[in-house]
Amino acid sequence: MSVDTSRKARIEEMRRAERSRDRRNKIIAFGVGGAVLAGLLGFGAYVFTKESDKKKSEVADAKGPIKDEKVWDAKKLGRTHVTQQVTYPMTPPVGGNHHQAWMNCQGDVYPKPVPAMNAVHSLEHGAVWVTYNDKAPKADLDKLAAKVKKTQYSLMSPLPEQAGAIMLSAWGKQVTVDGADDPRVNRFFTRYVMGPQTPEPGAACSNGVTLDASGAPVLGGGMQE
Repeated sequence: MSVDTSRKARIEEMRRAERSRDRRNKIIAFGVGGAVLAGLLGFGAYVFTKESDKKKSEVADAKGPIKDEKVWDAKKLGRTHVTQQVTYPMTPPVGGNHHQAWMNCQGDVYPKPVPAMNAVHSLEHGAVWVTYNDKAPKADLDKLAAKVKKTQYSLMSPLPEQAGAIMLSAWGKQVTVDGADDPRVNRFFTRYVMGPQTPEPGAACSNGVTLDASGAPVLGGGMQE
């Protein structure tokens, strides 16, 4: 064999070896990529399933009874718009005749008491109203405020004269809870925020009444901090 022939043979052998390595590397890369993709898909499916199961659990939990919940016959609660002051039979009120303007309830947290007649109109639109007196721990109020701020069709305000430290109200529904971590809080929100008790589902919760810096009710405005 000549020198040129031997050299060509070695070059060809080196090329075959390089092609073999390339094929092997591609197979390995494809395998690793496939494993990573399968892992990502599997993780995504796990997260989706977990969130779906969590949602189903919340919905199922919301169908269960809420301990010590008080219920009023919605058909007996007035819904007339009035201008004169209304005396409600429960504190906070869960329905009845009310002002034609609603309190803004797009996750609004009011630092001062709000007019009951406007808040009742918010309940008619499907809002949940969180109220508290001076016995409520600040830590619980902070947690509840955070929950309200991220929940459309809810509002929160102090109500010094109420009996319970923390109370949740919807149209015709009310419960006094032990604190922010009381499981009845999530159950009440899940069931009654725009829930089946809502007399006017889909009605607005913005461009109504808010509080100015002094705590006086004024028309318009956005979410309160």
